[in-house]
Parts: sequence; C-alpha cells; structure tokens
Amino acid sequence: MAKPQTPPEPDKNKEVKEQILRAAKTLFTTRGYDGTSVRQICEEADVSLALVSYHFGGKEKLFYELFNPIREIFRNQQFDLADPEKALKQFCMEFVRNRYSENELINILQQELLMNSPRLDMLTDVFLPSWDHLRQILQACKQCDIIECPSVDTAVRFVMGTLMYSIQLPFLNQSGPAQTPEETARFAADYVLKGLSRR
Repeated sequence: MAKPQTPPEPDKNKEVKEQILRAAKTLFTTRGYDGTSVRQICEEADVSLALVSYHFGGKEKLFYELFNPIREIFRNQQFDLADPEKALKQFCMEFVRNRYSENELINILQQELLMNSPRLDMLTDVFLPSWDHLRQILQACKQCDIIECPSVDTAVRFVMGTLMYSIQLPFLNQSGPAQTPEETARFAADYVLKGLSRR
C-alpha cells in the first residue's frame, strides 16, 4: 500500500513562496506584467510550474500579493493634521524613503499607472491611500495659509510627480556624486514646501 504524501514543511513553503515573489518582482520590473509569463517566473525562481498555482492561484493573484509590503506601509502611516506643515514634510520624506526601499514595486506601479492598466482596479488599495493622505494634508495646509495653490487636486498631482521621480537614475545624473536616500528625502521635502509656501 502506497504511503500518503507528506505535505511540504511550513518553512519550505514560505521559502518557495518568497522565491517566486522575488522572481516575479524582478521580471515584472524589467518586462512588465504582459511581457512576463508564469513559466518565466518559475524558471527565474527555479521552481516547478505548478507551484505558482499552488501558492497564489495564478499570475494575477501573484501580482496582487506582490504589493503587500506597500499596503502594509500605507496601512501603518499616520499624520498629525494639527501640524500640517510638519505632516507635509513627514509625508514627503517617508514617501521618498519608501521610493528607495521598495524601488522595484513602485516602478511596476508606475508602469501600471502610465498604461492605465486594467489591473489598476485591484491595486487601488496600494496607491490611493497615499494620494488621500497627501490630499488631506494639503487641504489642512491651505486652510492654515501655509501653502498657496489654486487647486489642491492639481497640487497633489505635482507633488506626487516630484516624489515618484525623486529616485536618482545613473544615466540622467552624471554631473556629480549621488545623494543618499536620506539626503534626497530631505531635499524633496524642502523643495515641495518652498514651492507651495506663501510668499
């Protein structure tokens, strides 16, 4: 009589799942979602094809789960609107720090936003919280006469554009030594505050 199969050990399961997530992140960053197949992800992760379905239920659900680190970051963010100027500076600096620490994920998200991807509907809990936080902060700043802008929504777009593209690209930054992520975060916060402040 054949022995029943022993299920994979929990630690091994976790390790395999993380291998798949790392491989998917790399390939989605370089090739995009549509340019990446499940087979390519499995080859990159050095796992069998069936394991993507086993752990994630398919490519789309794997893509969704990939963004859990960013969801966790935004879920835990808090800003004190009683001091809106401090909140704006904190938001800008934290966003830039996360831009560096989760560079690949934010690059993938940028691709999806620029292409107006059909997958954006399942990523609203990834990018909308930061936009909502910023909108609330800028509204509080405007009400306290800290900033001057004709439209808060326009200001949100410009600030987010600045922060999203705050990371240094070697082929565009050839004139001097690279800034550290912390230096870039401070510069971005000062840049935004000075740009929006009342003269």
